[in-house]
Amino acid sequence: MSTEIDEDAFLGFIEYARSVLWSEDDNVHGSDKEGGGGEGEIPSYSTSPPWSWIVSRVLKVCKEYPSGVTKGILLSDLSQAWCEQNRYVSSRKRVKIGTISTNKRQRRNKLPSTVTIDSIHEKNFLNMNSTLEVVILDAFVLPGTNIYMLNLGDIWSSFTIDVYLHRRYYDLVNPEYGILKKGREIFLTGCCLRTSTEGHGHLRLLPTEHLMILLDEDEDEDAMFIGAQFCSDSFSSISLDAFNAGSSYAFYARIDFIGPLEVHATSGSLQKKKITLIDSDGIKINFLLWGEQVLLANLLSVGSMLAVDKPFIVNSSENNFEVHGQFCLEYGSATKLYLVPFVQQGEQVLLNSTQIRYQGSGLSSSISQVSIPLDYEGSIDLKTYPFRSYITDLHNKMTGVCLFGIVDNIYRKANDTDSVYYMIIKDITGAIMVKLHFLKSWSLGRVGVGCAIYISGLLCSFTTKKQLEASWFEKDLGASFVNLSCLPALPNSLCLHKLSCLSHLQTLTNTTHICSVRILDVELRQVNSRPIHAICGRFVEERSGILSCDFCFCTCSDKVIHSFDLNIILTDKTAKVSALCSGSTAAEILQIFPDEFYMLPEDEQAMYLYTLQSECFTVVLVNFKPQIDENASYNKLVPMWEIVHAKKC
Repeated sequence: MSTEIDEDAFLGFIEYARSVLWSEDDNVHGSDKEGGGGEGEIPSYSTSPPWSWIVSRVLKVCKEYPSGVTKGILLSDLSQAWCEQNRYVSSRKRVKIGTISTNKRQRRNKLPSTVTIDSIHEKNFLNMNSTLEVVILDAFVLPGTNIYMLNLGDIWSSFTIDVYLHRRYYDLVNPEYGILKKGREIFLTGCCLRTSTEGHGHLRLLPTEHLMILLDEDEDEDAMFIGAQFCSDSFSSISLDAFNAGSSYAFYARIDFIGPLEVHATSGSLQKKKITLIDSDGIKINFLLWGEQVLLANLLSVGSMLAVDKPFIVNSSENNFEVHGQFCLEYGSATKLYLVPFVQQGEQVLLNSTQIRYQGSGLSSSISQVSIPLDYEGSIDLKTYPFRSYITDLHNKMTGVCLFGIVDNIYRKANDTDSVYYMIIKDITGAIMVKLHFLKSWSLGRVGVGCAIYISGLLCSFTTKKQLEASWFEKDLGASFVNLSCLPALPNSLCLHKLSCLSHLQTLTNTTHICSVRILDVELRQVNSRPIHAICGRFVEERSGILSCDFCFCTCSDKVIHSFDLNIILTDKTAKVSALCSGSTAAEILQIFPDEFYMLPEDEQAMYLYTLQSECFTVVLVNFKPQIDENASYNKLVPMWEIVHAKKC
């Protein structure tokens, strides 16, 4: 087990939880595990809880309970969530649905908002944003009506459910030549649940337009359908005049990008979504979804092939979008969508000596390699990687990378027009530069040098100088950033931290320390009030009467709040330390806001500070900048400490 894990209680808990879940996974699934299974291998990347999944889940619970969590709460949540996510593995009474249980289906990424049919029956509830990945078990007409019903099942459930087919798709359900027939996979979203008045709580789904028909290029019937229906048109063949004259088009293209949810500028409330498609000629075009249509994006994933039949075509200049080419596609009243989901290929990756050394799980003697999926561009996708990724493990063409490390530097280039910041992150194995791409401006609050952070959704690639660089895009699905040092639940949760003595700070400078301290001294001359930029938490400077932020390189007169800038002396039974403090943390320590403090006469200010001596606090300290000890006989670096979180005991 690594020294870093020994020093950091948070990392220690993650390793402990991983070993518990691993043990439960072995006991529950046993021989049902798929893939691998040989000596020295992990059976499958899909059956082991990824390290990043455990961290993200723990942080999610910590955000929900800032007053603190216990080991029991965290383990219970982790176990329940992992079992729910993988319940199909242990299900003994799954619906028999034929080819849907093939290896190809199991290697497909589950959609983020997918729910099971069993969960709908259990909860008697279905959210409109939820998705269903199902197969048609039967298609029939309700007796005495002309209403078509589909009986649906999924690979995770023992129950089935019926859905009223939307009349938009009636021409596809013909028993002779229709594509919506027994055995066909479909995706659904935007569904409403209806409990029948007949029988005993029989559930049905009301008709939904938001339906995606799945195709398989390896099946002869589907391959012929794609070739006959969609391969004659390309994006370069679009003619707006021909379309307006009644011509229709059918396109087959790869999903290259799924944009964020936006609000149309002119309407003020109409939602919109942009899907960028690229055809076999390399030509890109935007497929636009409006209003309730944006739910269809829940069914899409980058890398999948989308077949668009009879789209509505508009001139791109009529839309307020940054677009590719002259035209845009829209989901019209006659449009139908077919999807060939991207199927991940696996690659066996050997664990290097550093990775084995720092696993910290006691499994290093039996595991030498893992199977990791590749994305559609051939990059290794680490979202399902069961172990922690260290900086030394990273290389070109990696996606879904998650890192736990310390911020070593952070800045923005003055001449950068985009909202891009540069952060150097280091861990026990090395350091890497990360480019943070924001939609509009910095949105992570106060993040300083020395803070422990968890970042997910990184892409690794070589720069033009062949240096490895990681990129992070705020808009990407799965991208998250958590400043653990400023997480309120961390000092409030005994299972996630252990107290440090002030005398230990000199030897462990790269760790976030949680200490129980007393205020020894706060001198009035060391208490200042300075404006800070509300967005990034950095102090601003006044130049020619204008307040500007040197971190964001912007003027910010309308986004400034007043804050303390403190230098205080902390003490415990082992040592005393000088520490800096600002923002809400400084107000917490002084137990007064700046405006209130500076309304007091100077002598009352000094008396107020005197009364704070011997007050007890639990503080979170980070090492943000070393300084040279001028009293030493040689140039000795002495750590400088910042209080990033505090609570009164």
